[in-house]
Amino acid sequence: MPRFRAARIPFTRTRPTGKRSLRRRTFLTLGCTAMAAGASWGTNWLVVYTGRDRSNVGTLGFRTSLRIPELLAPRASAGGRRWYELTLAAGQTGLLPGKKTETWGANGSYLAPTLRVRDGDAVDIAVRNDLPQPTTLHWHGMHLPASMDGGPHQMIPPGETWRPRWTVHQPAATLWYHPHPHGSTGAHVYRGVAGLIIVDDEHTAGSGLPHEYGVDDVPLIIQDKNFHDDGSLDFTETTFSEDIAAADNLGVLGDTILVNGTYDPQFAVTTERVRFRLLNGSNARVYELGFPDGRSFHLVATENGLLPRPQELKRLPLAPGERAEIVLAFKPGDEAVLRSFRPDLGAGFPTRRFSGGDDTFDIIALRAARTLKPSPPLPTRFTGAPPAIKVPDSPRIRTFELIGTRINGRSMDMNRVDEVIPAGATEIWEIKRGDGLVHAFHVHGATFNVLEVNGEQPPPQMRGPKDTVFPPRDGTIRVAIRFDTLTDERVPYMYHCHVLRHEDDGMMGQFLVVEPGREEQVPRNLRTDESVHH
Repeated sequence: MPRFRAARIPFTRTRPTGKRSLRRRTFLTLGCTAMAAGASWGTNWLVVYTGRDRSNVGTLGFRTSLRIPELLAPRASAGGRRWYELTLAAGQTGLLPGKKTETWGANGSYLAPTLRVRDGDAVDIAVRNDLPQPTTLHWHGMHLPASMDGGPHQMIPPGETWRPRWTVHQPAATLWYHPHPHGSTGAHVYRGVAGLIIVDDEHTAGSGLPHEYGVDDVPLIIQDKNFHDDGSLDFTETTFSEDIAAADNLGVLGDTILVNGTYDPQFAVTTERVRFRLLNGSNARVYELGFPDGRSFHLVATENGLLPRPQELKRLPLAPGERAEIVLAFKPGDEAVLRSFRPDLGAGFPTRRFSGGDDTFDIIALRAARTLKPSPPLPTRFTGAPPAIKVPDSPRIRTFELIGTRINGRSMDMNRVDEVIPAGATEIWEIKRGDGLVHAFHVHGATFNVLEVNGEQPPPQMRGPKDTVFPPRDGTIRVAIRFDTLTDERVPYMYHCHVLRHEDDGMMGQFLVVEPGREEQVPRNLRTDESVHH
């Protein structure tokens, strides 16, 4: 987007002379030039502003069958471990009709296969980097050792293989994985490296929820892109002017929606109920999901597990990095269009529009067959739902204020430890959004429950186990956060904004999880050469 700025015309007072008419003409010329420049800037600004409410509603034919990411089958290894192999590489993908796009992917040219694991599984993964740049692969939402987390301290140079291993120890959930190199996460994710991780547990089979992958248990990875006329990805960020930079610094906001890498998608429904695993895999866009005909659906899970009972909703906000599982009922011959309505970003003029707050998009058409396979009724309660996090009588309270691209006024430093936390602790974190920008707060290696949003009970979509949350404008979210018992005094976990430009610009901090009583003994500085590429 071009950058418009009013011309600065110098003005100097002069003493009267006999050349009054010349001075008068000069003054008028300069004044008119300044007014014209200002008017031109204002006109250009208005043109750009009025053209920034984006929509594809009414333009799609929903002609393309939804691609379902491959479910990667592990191979058995010694000791019963589950072994997965992922190769990151560049390629070409037909994202738009009749055009090829240079993309990145894992085990393919775009996106990545779905990994399915079970609570208690011992997992080995070989991640080979055949990309032209160093990168990482972060297991977003997984509880695992910090050295296996795939954050910016576990870089994989081109041509090398990283071999993380851990034992899964968390309840059933929809997680995902994506690159996390410091300073370039946005570009790597935008090129296409992202995939789901489905965690099952002892309650999965008896949950009463649809569970046949790709049939009635369907992943929907929602992303927005911009394309050049030749089909190549447009990396232009949404910068308009230095004068209103605060209104427009999210990075890439796309005008084309892909679902599982599919443009203009439709899904053929064959069962009476379908469970959709939703992932907002976009760099910055917030979606407000619902249906134009006003039909309701049931929210059954948030990022880190099932809700205690289904919640009937008509709208579901989803910020970058957030996931949700919903169940939708169908009748024979039914058709429903999943749409993103104008999201409530908690932002005023003009930030709202430049941040996507006036945008509407049709996401995917869901078309039911004339004969549907019966589905069991939706349970009224889920026995496998994780219990609410119990807050101790006198919890440690930490505050994180999000302003611009800083947390608590500080930018990310790979060598600095911002917080040290005793293993197994339950704390209260207060997440404050101190500006009108869009932020989504994510914590690695931990699960939290939202207790309050500006002193009130959280809405239904915030009441389940979470790892990412969308704070309101100029407000505070209080969460009860529980940390794992895995410890490491040298390798940190991250907390950061999941608007990827913000993250890349330094809106991130680091914390160590250590044995209780060691909080004051561990150093607050890191040697990155010790923690890189374990």
